[in-house]
Amino acid sequence: MSTTTASGSAAPAARTATAQQTAARAASTAPASGDTPRAGSGGLRDRIRNRRGRLIGAGAALLLVLGAVLLGGGGWPAGLAVDLSGPLDRVGDWIIDHRDSHPFFLYFLGHVSNAVVVCVRAVYLLLLSLGWAGVTAAAGLVAWRLAGVRLALVSVAAFAVCGLLGMWVPTMQTLALMAVAVLASVLLGALLGLAAGLSDRMDRVLRPVLDTMQVLPAFAYLLPVVLVFGIGVPAAVLATVVYAAPPMARLTALGLRGADAGVMEAAASLGATGRQRLLTARLPLARKELLLGVNQSIMMALGMAVIASVIGAGGLGDRVYQALASVDVGAALAAGVPIVLLAVVLDRVTAAAGARLGSAPARPAGLGRAAALAPAAAVAVVVVVAVAGHLTGRPGWPQAWTVDTAGPVNRAVEWMTAHLYSGVPVVGGTADWAAHFTTGFLNPLRSGLQWLPWWSVLLAVGALALLIGTWRTAATAVLATAAIGVLGVWAPALDTLSQVLAAVAVTLLLGIALGAAAARGARLERALRPVLDVFQTMPQFVYLIPVVALFGVGRAPAVAAAVVYALPAVVRITAQGLRAVDPGALESARSLGATSRQQLLQVQLPLARPALLLAVNQGVVLVLAVVVIGGLVGGGALGYDAVFGLAQGDLATGLVAGAAIVCLGLVLDRVTQPTQRRTRTGKGA
Repeated sequence: MSTTTASGSAAPAARTATAQQTAARAASTAPASGDTPRAGSGGLRDRIRNRRGRLIGAGAALLLVLGAVLLGGGGWPAGLAVDLSGPLDRVGDWIIDHRDSHPFFLYFLGHVSNAVVVCVRAVYLLLLSLGWAGVTAAAGLVAWRLAGVRLALVSVAAFAVCGLLGMWVPTMQTLALMAVAVLASVLLGALLGLAAGLSDRMDRVLRPVLDTMQVLPAFAYLLPVVLVFGIGVPAAVLATVVYAAPPMARLTALGLRGADAGVMEAAASLGATGRQRLLTARLPLARKELLLGVNQSIMMALGMAVIASVIGAGGLGDRVYQALASVDVGAALAAGVPIVLLAVVLDRVTAAAGARLGSAPARPAGLGRAAALAPAAAVAVVVVVAVAGHLTGRPGWPQAWTVDTAGPVNRAVEWMTAHLYSGVPVVGGTADWAAHFTTGFLNPLRSGLQWLPWWSVLLAVGALALLIGTWRTAATAVLATAAIGVLGVWAPALDTLSQVLAAVAVTLLLGIALGAAAARGARLERALRPVLDVFQTMPQFVYLIPVVALFGVGRAPAVAAAVVYALPAVVRITAQGLRAVDPGALESARSLGATSRQQLLQVQLPLARPALLLAVNQGVVLVLAVVVIGGLVGGGALGYDAVFGLAQGDLATGLVAGAAIVCLGLVLDRVTQPTQRRTRTGKGA
């Protein structure tokens, strides 16, 4: 299972896959410079793998013939499906009827809900009391202390743009919700990671739970939480906490388990107790992983806080959602830009703070003694600035300082609709491209998958999982696929699968090509880095805005948004894997007269196979996350069922679609992520 966060899966999910994690994992799986395999070991493994593949292929062919004779064709049999609408409706009705009277709701969940509301409201009122000047000054000072002058200026400019776009109040609402959600996510994730890092048994228990949570798309979290807490801020915050806690838990456990054994042994030899070893050795050694976990939780919380606008979270996400519902691209963009700016600022500041850990704090150039400004003095500066803003009578962002961008953007979209959607000489228009892609690729792929006999799909999934994994992996994938049929959503799931496969094909084609070019060209790599950084920090919801402007609504725009969302991770992993190839192997190829193309195809790509497989896995998981959200813009299939169930409060439709999405994500993850096999002696094969 991937350790990156994706959304959807995994996320999604989500973004999911981030630069630091994907690069680190690609580097760990790619051959290191100077590593030389033992003579004959690679050839033996290849022979064993080829023999195993032939046996699996022969068995699959035999089962295919027997299935055609004994079972025939057709979709999933109705007799093997279970109608859960009745039981789920009864469960939903019971929860709604007892939500205001049952002791569990009154004396536990009710207090949790009230505490969340009080905390979010307190943070929101604090931000409003500071005013635009105080909040902007606080953001600049925090960024300066943690990341330096450059990011401080970027932070101030980002908040200023939020005000200029007329989104100051929604931005404060989103920040208040995020502050509470991130704090709860970090605390919960740190506790879970602490348990998993110190106990092997707890690690084995938590690993499948975190795997499932990471595969689960963001929309699937919303309906159960809404059913219990209703529409509003408590449901949004708790859904965000559940979504953003897993990366903190994983990275905390990773850091604690990766503590230097020599340091731990030295601490034990000095008579330190277990608690002392934890506080003075393990946690300090894991501080970079802990801060990376905080970074990941912040980014996932921002993405989920935007998606949670569907259930009444308010803020910037609600503005985007309402604008997309009315196809008002200008209003959606005006709210989407502050989301992107917040994501970039939060990501850069936390990443820079993590990079500075372990080194002496650098004094920002040109600021002299101001670089040593104490936290108390910084608070005093913020208070003075906030009071000055109130005294001038402008605690909120002045309306006269706002710029209307919705009108010009909508006029530009109208011009694009009239001139670029269709009829462009030679190349055609964007709507023509979307229509051709839908009729020429998406529709045949969907029809082909839905035409396949149900048992052949199970057979193909099992064979693929067995080729790259173990019998346990294959059994898990087959059972998850069968569960989709049992839930009665076989056809919509194959529709979603067709969109995922189409988006993955385009993503891998572009991502591997760009990654290979970036690995072999330093200039292109420098040019791509800021673009990939921005794309990788943008929440999933925001990707729907430009594709709706370019392509309208439908399945093709959902696929396009998924491609753009997943592309940065694939490019980064591919480039990192190719750069990590042993230079000695390349030098040998050059000495034998291999051309640049031959070196890439016959040396670099084969040696970077682990990183490329990781890129495929991350591409699949991230694509699924956005394809599901594409139900908001006409993607249909399981994504539409999840959105419909959420909007109508239909527990049966929404929960069944969410469960099917989880199963589909689990299948895709298992058939694309190789599993470490073990030999009879217990060593890795």
